[in-house]
Amino acid sequence: MSAPLPAPIDPATLPALARATIRDAKFPMLATLDGDQPRLRPVSPVRVDEDTLTIYVANLRGYHKTAEIAAQPKVELCYLDSRHDQVRLTGVAEVLTDRPLLEEIWDANPLLRRYLGSLDNPDLIIYRIRPHRVRFMREWALEYHEVPL
Repeated sequence: MSAPLPAPIDPATLPALARATIRDAKFPMLATLDGDQPRLRPVSPVRVDEDTLTIYVANLRGYHKTAEIAAQPKVELCYLDSRHDQVRLTGVAEVLTDRPLLEEIWDANPLLRRYLGSLDNPDLIIYRIRPHRVRFMREWALEYHEVPL
């Protein structure tokens, strides 16, 4: 049995394909480094800026990934949607300190408010992951396409 042939991709559609995959997948896997050991876990973004493909991820100070990101802020998010298309977003995680943006994120996320009680909870960290590389791959294509930023 031969593998299915993926539909050809018009390069002009890559940003839209990446955004659609991110919307559909919702819960990417976040890759970090723990010394020389890669670590991978699912995360639930609290905000996605579709124009820039900047992803915001909430975290608790006591989680192990906090130390991993502090030691090495280079990370990668991998989204896999229901069609098995994937987006790999490579960037640097930085602690968000922009108070108006933090308030916007807080106000839009009832789960954050329920579990953490206050935006000023010292356990809360919001990471902004600005991509410097985004790649898209359609299922069975076995080839990544660079998404222009």
